[in-house]
Amino acid sequence: MTKNASDITAAQSASHVMVGILGGMGPDATVAFMQRVIDATPAQDDIDHVHLLVDNNPKVPSRIKALIDGDGENPGPVIAEMARRLERAGAHFLVMPCNTAHFYWKDAQDAVRIPVWHIVERTLDSIAHSLPGARVGMLCSPALRKIGLYEGVAQERGLSLVYPSDEDAMLEVIRAVKRGQGRTPETLAAFARAAAELGEQQADVLVLACTELSVIGDGLAASIPVVDTLQVLADGVVAAANGG
Repeated sequence: MTKNASDITAAQSASHVMVGILGGMGPDATVAFMQRVIDATPAQDDIDHVHLLVDNNPKVPSRIKALIDGDGENPGPVIAEMARRLERAGAHFLVMPCNTAHFYWKDAQDAVRIPVWHIVERTLDSIAHSLPGARVGMLCSPALRKIGLYEGVAQERGLSLVYPSDEDAMLEVIRAVKRGQGRTPETLAAFARAAAELGEQQADVLVLACTELSVIGDGLAASIPVVDTLQVLADGVVAAANGG
């Protein structure tokens, strides 16, 4: 699906890597992603950190309105133009710290010559490597299930998926994070209930498959492993920027 995952030529590595971020979906998740990259970087001084080119654009049309409500503007052209701007600014590859927006991944990839990483592929690759054949509990926007964003990629890797039954509750948790109310007792309790239900469905691992949930992921106590898509992306960026 994605272009060559090595992403960086020898000439680029000889200078430094510039990573373009298709951000603003939402703004908190973009900032959290940048912080994860900083935290994961083995740095002694400023110069050791990853060069990030960020288009933190909260004006991208709503993915929820487009994919769930069915009456919203298509975000694809806006995302494609963001990708072109970042390529023109010198980015060597692009990342998009939003799961649902990957429905429009092809719009971004077709708009540029540089690779656009795919958060779903990278997340499920990591799970398939560490937990072959796993039953994956999806903590995510209902849009992901509706559009089948993870299904084909999971099947290719021998993984199966389960979802919380109360999709409206999960959507409200995500919306609460967007409102800056993600750490209220009510929101965290709803988040915990969804995780517990997935455990009852015999999930082997939970995936924070919405980067808004990554913002409050440290508030989730789970009895099974949790894979955070935002962290997978951040760790990959740091490894690539350091020649890994």
